[in-house]
Amino acid sequence: MSATLAFAPETLLAAQDIRVAFFDVDGVLTDGGLYLSDQGESLKRFHILDGLGLKLLQQAGITPAVVTGRDSAPLRARLAALGITHAHYGTEEKRPAAEQTLAALGLDWSQAAGIGDDWPDLPLLRRCAFAAAPANAHAEVKANVRYVTQAAGGHGAAREFCDLLLVASGRYAGLLEGYL
Repeated sequence: MSATLAFAPETLLAAQDIRVAFFDVDGVLTDGGLYLSDQGESLKRFHILDGLGLKLLQQAGITPAVVTGRDSAPLRARLAALGITHAHYGTEEKRPAAEQTLAALGLDWSQAAGIGDDWPDLPLLRRCAFAAAPANAHAEVKANVRYVTQAAGGHGAAREFCDLLLVASGRYAGLLEGYL
């Protein structure tokens, strides 16, 4: 069986040397809605396809990292379940947070990709070698990235971004074969 995904060759070339991928949470890994319980607890909805995409990145040697302006117990639990160890919570200054992760990994911006949906993500996205946005991202963000997913945030956009990085790395077909 061969892989059915196809991305433009110039898109794949731009993403082929990526070693770390930065993810925003609200609007990327979630649908951007804020769900609050009667007690004021924040609830999050995550898409299962996105979770597998993050795990597949790890298997391919691409480190997923999260940089988010919010913090919550459900978010921390989800990232822990996915084995994501590089995460910055409750930070509006996303670029410096990402630079800390790059330094810890011994990488630089030329090896970084990112996906975000709103203005606070722009300082990080504009420095990444490859930047993406979900289909429902703010217009200014979509205008400043190389790739806009077909899927909306919280509805498979992160998985689409992961798949693109996996295809560009040459690891997608081998990972798929492992499931067949």
